[in-house]
Amino acid sequence: MANVKKTAPRLRKLSVYLYIPNIIGYVRVLLNCIAFYLCFSDKRVFSVLYFISFVCDAIDGWCARKFNQVSTFGAVLDMVTDRISTACLLVILSQVYRPGLVFVSLLALDIGSHWLQMYSTFLTGKTNHKDVKDSTNWLFKAYYGNRMFMGYCCVACEVLYLILFLIAGKQSESLVDVVASTVRQGSPLSFLVALSLFGWAIKQTINVIQMKTAADVCVLYDIEKKQKP
Repeated sequence: MANVKKTAPRLRKLSVYLYIPNIIGYVRVLLNCIAFYLCFSDKRVFSVLYFISFVCDAIDGWCARKFNQVSTFGAVLDMVTDRISTACLLVILSQVYRPGLVFVSLLALDIGSHWLQMYSTFLTGKTNHKDVKDSTNWLFKAYYGNRMFMGYCCVACEVLYLILFLIAGKQSESLVDVVASTVRQGSPLSFLVALSLFGWAIKQTINVIQMKTAADVCVLYDIEKKQKP
């Protein structure tokens, strides 16, 4: 009887690990590992694998809602995979273009804003870091309140980074020169870069707003804690 009691929690724990969206999350990790292993030897394969992994981000969310398999572990796995994959790509771009500090700064902003947002979410007792209904910033609310808008910004950001990686001819190229030259060509790629730049700019603006808003929550929490008798 004791063995049965010990086995039951283990089985329940295993069942969460084997949720369909979580399995998709493991596949994403594997795809990213293969992609970055091949990133300098085969740019096209890297881009395809990386983008498939990115698309799976939307698929696992849909599966979680469809099969009622939403889990905290899955949400954390999802965010960690997103942040690490984007961070790795930004590190690579920082070695390909100059000034590399641009991409390192974007990496720091991305990680910092999301970490602060997650921490402030726990401080306020919310269960989802995307719950920003009480925010006074209209753009911040529009971003997290509209899946299509948020999806466009996220896709634009990742597509722009992939394009920059694909069109880089050699190391230490000027970022401004490469982007300006691509946009001036007037090709479909130029249009895609311009469209991606707009979504990317909104995403970075959201990151700044998110960091400031989350920092304010942390400061207010400290103030309220000190005021308690």
